[in-house]
Amino acid sequence: MSESPGTEGARATSISTDGQKVREQNIEKADTGHTNINANIEAKIRNPLKEIPYHDLMRRVELFAEEKGLNEHVALLRKGALVAQNPDGAHDIGGPEALSEEEKAVLTKEVEHKWRLPARLFLTIATCSIGAAVQGWDQTGTNGANIFFPAIYGIDGSSVRDKLLLGLVNAGPYIGSAFIGCWLSDPLNNWIGRRGVIFVSAHFCIWPVIGSAFSHTWEQQLATRLLMGIGMGAKASTVPVYAAENSPAAIRGALVMSWQMWTAFGIFLGTAFNLAVWNAGPNNWRLMLGAPFIPAVPLLVLIYFCPESPRWYMKKNRYLKAWNSMVKLRNHPLQVARDIFYIHSQLELEHELLRDSTFAKRFVELFTIPRVRRATVAAFTVMIAQQMCGINIIAFYSTTVFKDSGSSDFQALLASFGFGLVNWLFAFPAFWTIDTFGRRSLLLFTFPQMTWTLLAAGLCTLLEQGTTRTALVALFVYLFAAFYSPGEGPVPFAYSAEVYPLSHRELGMGFSVATCLFWAAVLGMTFPFLLDSTGTVGAFGCYAGFNAIAFVMIFFLVPETKQRTLEELDWVFAVPMGRFARYQLTTALPWWVQRWVLWRRGVELRPLYHFDRKEGGEE
Repeated sequence: MSESPGTEGARATSISTDGQKVREQNIEKADTGHTNINANIEAKIRNPLKEIPYHDLMRRVELFAEEKGLNEHVALLRKGALVAQNPDGAHDIGGPEALSEEEKAVLTKEVEHKWRLPARLFLTIATCSIGAAVQGWDQTGTNGANIFFPAIYGIDGSSVRDKLLLGLVNAGPYIGSAFIGCWLSDPLNNWIGRRGVIFVSAHFCIWPVIGSAFSHTWEQQLATRLLMGIGMGAKASTVPVYAAENSPAAIRGALVMSWQMWTAFGIFLGTAFNLAVWNAGPNNWRLMLGAPFIPAVPLLVLIYFCPESPRWYMKKNRYLKAWNSMVKLRNHPLQVARDIFYIHSQLELEHELLRDSTFAKRFVELFTIPRVRRATVAAFTVMIAQQMCGINIIAFYSTTVFKDSGSSDFQALLASFGFGLVNWLFAFPAFWTIDTFGRRSLLLFTFPQMTWTLLAAGLCTLLEQGTTRTALVALFVYLFAAFYSPGEGPVPFAYSAEVYPLSHRELGMGFSVATCLFWAAVLGMTFPFLLDSTGTVGAFGCYAGFNAIAFVMIFFLVPETKQRTLEELDWVFAVPMGRFARYQLTTALPWWVQRWVLWRRGVELRPLYHFDRKEGGEE
């Protein structure tokens, strides 16, 4: 890890040989037996502090405080270490580290009122949400403009060339994201931090977007949309990670899923704006393409007032800055001390087992280090499933689909507005379910529903043209969106942001988002051909089949991550993939059949994981 100049760097290098030996011994104690983060055969989710004796733990705290320049907080760090070692017994801590009544009340409130958080944390999440709204509105600019600008650019014919160019213009941002923006995320995060990346990417979501409104040829339009994609990719790879690293574990899913909810809000705003300017004259499509720059302006301003990610500071060995940042994100200094020390203890294990490396080596390690590879496979699965499910054939081309179903221009725009509204409103249930029902469970419930609703929407296009056909197609498209929004909508970005270890988080998230947006580009380019050759029923039927395939992939490859700290997820993804898949097939599936098909209420599910901090487990 690189060190900051000045005092912190000097202190970091002054650690004694004796202190280094103690640190190494504690690392070994935290990794005894068969449990390690590459092969967790016992599916035991370990607390790295649990087995350390009191005097060794206190000595470790003192060495940590000296090494990282946190001596003024050593008393709080001693308390925080004991709380992190045994959260359930925090109220019983005795001696000089006994908690005050105020500190006990803070820990109780953290459990009983988990949404009572500092204003700066909510400002951070709100700013991330604005970044998501930019993403959504960018997607829907062409949705409405698609029925106008092809004729202006001379690409409105039925030839292969015209359809390819129309698909290329629509896919431009996703090509820019998948091939440039997402891969810039890792080096940019390393150089300028999470906030810096968001600030830079906001510029790419302002000036190219304005430029697209003034483009006079398809070549100019494609160039501006490719530049827009660079900002979209870097932003989409960074914002969910930034939100995940700043959020408490108990509600991390709800806070990070705001990315999707406000992306859906951006889609809704885009469809509403497209409808509002429909009758604005011959340049209405220019307004549709240029308007998405609006929410990027407050994003540019507000990110300045948000604290940097404490985990990023810790990765750069700037622990005093990490402390000052964490103070703004937690209600009490005791929580700061607990979280800083616990995160550091797990990061020691990551560093020993994964090591620092170059960009190229880290990329290879996404597929070669077992713990990281399992996260890569799971994140890849949920990301590609977002394109397999078919949501973006609606987000990109709903106006075109409704018009091909016999609607007028206004009716098609109105129906697309309804889709945007449903897509946003039904994202709200995920706030309450993503951290209780769980990420994996939401996906397994909603994918079958998306399969039949999309198939039904396609079949309704076989009816005779008229109001009934338009209404039924719209109804099933809206039902499809209603099931997508609390499931495959919020889960992929929240999930991918949390599954990687800190050492590979930026690059892993970049790969995951690049996967999602690359296939979005493929979808954008191929859907006009698919729609032309198979009709709406064939296109929707094809994606209904993809939903069924995605369901199977998720069932076997995606572990649950709800309510676990980012560091505890090291142990979840240490469980071999074969063991996880066998458990799903031989234990979880038979239990589900007996419980929900045969209605045997007394049947219990044997858990796969066993946690140090809490007995029991989860699928």
